Amino acid sequence: MPNFATVLLPDAPDVIAPDGSEVRLLASLPSGSSAEFLLHPGQVSVAVRHRTVSELWYVIGGSGQLWRRDAAAATITQVAAGTSASIPVGTSFQFRNDGDVPLRILGVTMPPWPGDDEAELVPGEWQPSR
Repeated sequence: MPNFATVLLPDAPDVIAPDGSEVRLLASLPSGSSAEFLLHPGQVSVAVRHRTVSELWYVIGGSGQLWRRDAAAATITQVAAGTSASIPVGTSFQFRNDGDVPLRILGVTMPPWPGDDEAELVPGEWQPSR
């Protein structure tokens, strides 16, 4: 039997991320994992920085803003369906939903998410909603 993974998007979140977004776990491999991150209208995440993982995001629904900061620069990017963004390891980031439908992001984490100690809280651009 092949070692293939097939996962349907769960109706309910599997966990709440350290940043406060809903997480629905998707397929994973030893080199990376995937999930849907969701913020409801008006929600603002907690600002975090990942210690050991990088992420690639692809917005699949909704709209909002993504703040990213590293040692060299900080930027705020408007995001909407079709936007792809990178979050390299060590980048501080925060995102918010400024639309009227859920902001849905497909995220790929490389290597796979190691656990709760991965994200450290950092000062952010906006006041988080939780």
